[in-house]
Amino acid sequence: MSEGSVQHQQPAVPVLEEQQLDEFLGAVPERGQWRYRPRRVGMVWRSKAFRAGAVITVLALCGLVILALVRQQTGTEGFLVGLGLAVLPVPLLMAAFRWLDRVEPGPWRNLLFAFAWGACAAALVAIIANSFATRWIATATADPAGADTLGATVVAPVVEESAKAIAVLLIFLFRRRQFAGIVDGIVVAGFTATGFAFTENILYLGNAFGEDQQLGTTGFASVTVGTFFVRVVMSPFAHPLFTVLSGIGFGIAALGGARHRVRRVVLPLLGLALAIGMHALWNGSSSFGPYGFYAVYGAFMVPSFGLVTWLAVWSRQRELRTLSTELPVYAAAGWLTPAEPLALASMRARGMARDMARHWNSHPDPARGRAAARAVAEYESFATSLAMLRRRARHDGAGRDFALREQELLHHLWHRRDIAGPALTYAAHATGRLPRAHRPPPFPRQVPHGDGLPQQLPAPHRHYGGHNPYLEDR
Repeated sequence: MSEGSVQHQQPAVPVLEEQQLDEFLGAVPERGQWRYRPRRVGMVWRSKAFRAGAVITVLALCGLVILALVRQQTGTEGFLVGLGLAVLPVPLLMAAFRWLDRVEPGPWRNLLFAFAWGACAAALVAIIANSFATRWIATATADPAGADTLGATVVAPVVEESAKAIAVLLIFLFRRRQFAGIVDGIVVAGFTATGFAFTENILYLGNAFGEDQQLGTTGFASVTVGTFFVRVVMSPFAHPLFTVLSGIGFGIAALGGARHRVRRVVLPLLGLALAIGMHALWNGSSSFGPYGFYAVYGAFMVPSFGLVTWLAVWSRQRELRTLSTELPVYAAAGWLTPAEPLALASMRARGMARDMARHWNSHPDPARGRAAARAVAEYESFATSLAMLRRRARHDGAGRDFALREQELLHHLWHRRDIAGPALTYAAHATGRLPRAHRPPPFPRQVPHGDGLPQQLPAPHRHYGGHNPYLEDR
């Protein structure tokens, strides 16, 4: 849907005036009632702690069962070898997906849940369902070899991709404010598939090690080395690539808003179907001849991986453009400086602003510098949430709680602006984000220290009552 086709009236932006500031900020709910930090009370099953405990308990039980099953198949020594080798690509994959999510990072609890679901719940479902289906097909057809092929190319893709997609579905349904678009879908699906691949690699590598122990093979000719090369070196992104297609379907559905009910159902199902199809092609590549695996890998997997990577980067740039589009109205109303939307729309400028705030405030106490950098990071996060909130309001119409959520976000920004404003303005100037004709002198104007950077930020505004709570010793 194009921006110009939207018929909803844009919500008004509260104009910042000195005489209305205290009244406006005073209307913000108490900390315990903030919408972005909800507190639910009442029946025990509605308690946040109870729900979190239940989820952790279920995943832990699934993890214990899956570990017992894998250890039973591989043996203790094979399990330990497989575990040590399978964990190697996990930090790389997590870092890659987290890097994509830098504009509006999702909470770690969602990502850890997705990883745990993939490693424990989805893996357990896959092992049980795949084994049962393969045995049933072998019994029904009296063809064990054909049953194994059919199980790998038909049953396994359907079972595994459906089990992994459940994690994305749960976050899409129950963490809707933290699931806003394609990038969120890619990241959540990537973490889920990373967890699943981790458990699966333990099984495959452990079995390969056991086979080597029986045959007495060692070195580069061993089955363990070959399995490690294929699964960890050549195709660590295989499972994430499959499941990311489901995540993209959920992400596009999230962009459509609540009004497009059909799209919210069809697009995730389409993404799941594509994930199943790609998974089936990958599993069935060995049946295409001795070079079938390499043909599928080079002609299909690599281009698909490149296309998904491009889509992820493009989606992240789209989120940055949203900041430069939505935030200027708040700058015009006085809540932001004119340079801040430009700096916030650049990952380089955002990082520089955090570094500058840390450097300017680290003398003589480094803890003050870390607190300043944290305040700037929080400011960037809240400003991004504000831009996304306004974008959703323009597409779907301003909901009944739009004004309250906007007010809360502006409240958070206001109480960090003395630290973040100068740093972001300086970063916008230093990175060339400001048009040359409108660039101010280098900001702030303090006496240089060492490498020419200022020692500290300007004095706090009077609204802090003479001190800044975000730079106090904690």
